Amino acid sequence: MINSLLGTKQNMTVRFTKLGARVAVTSLLVEPNVVLNISEGKTVIGLGQKKKIKKTDSAYVKSAGFMPRFIKEIKSQKDENIKSGDKLTVSVFEPGDEVKVTGITKGKGFAGGVKRWGFHGGPKTHGQSDRHRAPGSLGSGTTPGRVFKGKKMAGHMGNSKITVTGLEVIDVDSSTNTLTVKGAVPGAKNGLLVIEKTGKVKGYTPPPPPNEEKAAEKEEKAEAEANAAKSDGSESQTEEVSKEESQPPEVKPEPEGEENAGN
Repeated sequence: MINSLLGTKQNMTVRFTKLGARVAVTSLLVEPNVVLNISEGKTVIGLGQKKKIKKTDSAYVKSAGFMPRFIKEIKSQKDENIKSGDKLTVSVFEPGDEVKVTGITKGKGFAGGVKRWGFHGGPKTHGQSDRHRAPGSLGSGTTPGRVFKGKKMAGHMGNSKITVTGLEVIDVDSSTNTLTVKGAVPGAKNGLLVIEKTGKVKGYTPPPPPNEEKAAEKEEKAEAEANAAKSDGSESQTEEVSKEESQPPEVKPEPEGEENAGN
């Protein structure tokens, strides 16, 4: 059983829950992944396709028919139905799944202590003209006479491997190979991501799609208006019938000539 796929980050947008809460979501493009090799507890999968092929890539070309652009080795369990050359689609996931996403964060270059670690800097008054963004003391003097390992200082920021856990799958669109995940994922647009299913979200209630929600609201309004019109019409008819029943029957007066003739 393979629970991990390779994809790319697309863009961020919003969705609304049934209660009207606004939720930030990320769209991931998960095109079909090709299985390159299967071993005990591990599977090599590939995504995309390279234009140029090297001689060292002949093993992958032999199993897949082309050279994938991205190749990753993932953990998996034995599955007799999956063989080398098979393609895995986004249908591996479904709404309500809990996933963790691994990617490379955006590179920020060489950054100071204020930007990299959130240092507050020095005082801005009392003659301090060049200490506003200085890191401050790096350690004591004679003892130990050195800077401890792991000291927070200025240096290269970003461009590191980060894994975000506990993300919720909101929507799966097999027609466009799109996976919608609640929250943000690391990396820039079109960056490579490893998406791994870890379980199910507790107490999951799927949000209604925006188009279906609007259509349902329109149908409910139309039904309510139709029911109201029917009730108004039936009430008016019953009122007319009750009025007719409550009125006494009209008695027509006899002509005077007939009464005189009888007398």
